[in-house]
Amino acid sequence: MSRRPNLLFIFADQMRGMDMGCVGNKDVLTPNLDRLAEEGTLFTRAYANAPVCTPSRAMLLTGKYPLKTKVVANDLPLPENERTIGEILRDAGYRTGYIGKWHLDGVPRDRFTPPGPRRHGFEFWAAWNCAHDYFNGRIYRDTPEPILLPGYEPIAQTDIALEFLSQQDERPFALFLSFGPPHDPYWQVPENYQRLYDPERLTLRPNVKEPVSPKVPLHPKDREIRRTIANYYAHITALDEQVGRLLRALDEIKSLNETKLSENTIVVFTSDHGDMLWSQGMLKKQQPYEEAINIPLIVRWTGRVPKGRVSEQLVGIVDLAPTLLALMGLPVPEDMDGTDLSAHFLGERASENASVFLMDLVTVDEAFVQGLREWRGIRTSRYTYARFVDGEEWLLYDNLNDPYQQQNLIHDPSFASVKASLDAELKRWMQRVGDEGLSWQELIKRLDLVELWNEREKALHPSNPRTIENE
Repeated sequence: MSRRPNLLFIFADQMRGMDMGCVGNKDVLTPNLDRLAEEGTLFTRAYANAPVCTPSRAMLLTGKYPLKTKVVANDLPLPENERTIGEILRDAGYRTGYIGKWHLDGVPRDRFTPPGPRRHGFEFWAAWNCAHDYFNGRIYRDTPEPILLPGYEPIAQTDIALEFLSQQDERPFALFLSFGPPHDPYWQVPENYQRLYDPERLTLRPNVKEPVSPKVPLHPKDREIRRTIANYYAHITALDEQVGRLLRALDEIKSLNETKLSENTIVVFTSDHGDMLWSQGMLKKQQPYEEAINIPLIVRWTGRVPKGRVSEQLVGIVDLAPTLLALMGLPVPEDMDGTDLSAHFLGERASENASVFLMDLVTVDEAFVQGLREWRGIRTSRYTYARFVDGEEWLLYDNLNDPYQQQNLIHDPSFASVKASLDAELKRWMQRVGDEGLSWQELIKRLDLVELWNEREKALHPSNPRTIENE
């Protein structure tokens, strides 16, 4: 029997799929990601089903939609009894590791996650629940004493990852490396990366405009549009350099059977969601626009995943766990909601997703202050469609003819039949996953999350918590 492949899963936070050289953005420098795409497959239509950190990360690890795991908003914990890809791989004999931002252990955000079920199968641990302070990075290992990371956080995290990769072990490894950037604060990036970008020479997306709401909490240094996008790109280039270090290590380190790690390691690069960055006059995430939902996805497995291929297959974050398990020769649990796309990843003819189910189940934080409310939607190969859960129609875009989503067709009579078809597809998705389209308050009550929700609100918004009365 051939040796099971290793897995190096690298993901950024709040990185957009359109911000890499390999997808045509010539403003941003990503030579190592471009190399990875040349050596593997680039998926240009990968999407965050629920474009916000905690629900997205829970979907990534469980292959289940938030309604099933109860992780319906940021900072609600992933229940201990939810089985993740980490636990499955550990039980299959993998040496599992997790480095970086976790954001699956509730509040407070600086809480220590002890060895045991709250780590969901990851044995090697160098993580912090949630903090974006890139020159004051911290991790916990196996004791509740914080360890300060030197310098710029992603560099220090990559140092730890290189140590993990260099450890000799007869077991295959599965390492998840979770970077905090390019999530704001955008300005917290080393000057040598900032100097690579002249804000005045950037090409802004045509849909960028002044923000609809001035209430979004941003550091004063993050309020000038061009400078901030330049810093966002600087973070991406910094992450790209760390990816390069990891790829070189895979080429240099040999396993116990004297083969290079790169010969049998599945490398994945992706993100948990994107970032509006003033497109549509909006900021951050939790929105169905392309800038918030489209994520990078590059997969390399030498000799198995086709090299230099660009795939337009629709992929949701929820599909990654079942797909990876199948690629690694392990059974996919029947209760996973995501689709096993392993045949497609390997370049074989296979059935494909017709649409990606999109949602924001509980509108919180930045989305709340921008006046948004709960919505559901779908992304097909051509269209984006979304409506609010109270029934109000919201948006319909023909992404083929309007890639920057500047013409909302939701009330255009010539698109009535298209809209009806998309709405029927959305209803099929909601029925399939048991989504009744509840208001956020009803949903929190239905899932028995009132206590956890109130803890979240008091921790994150102590002066104005949106608490719910227990009935």
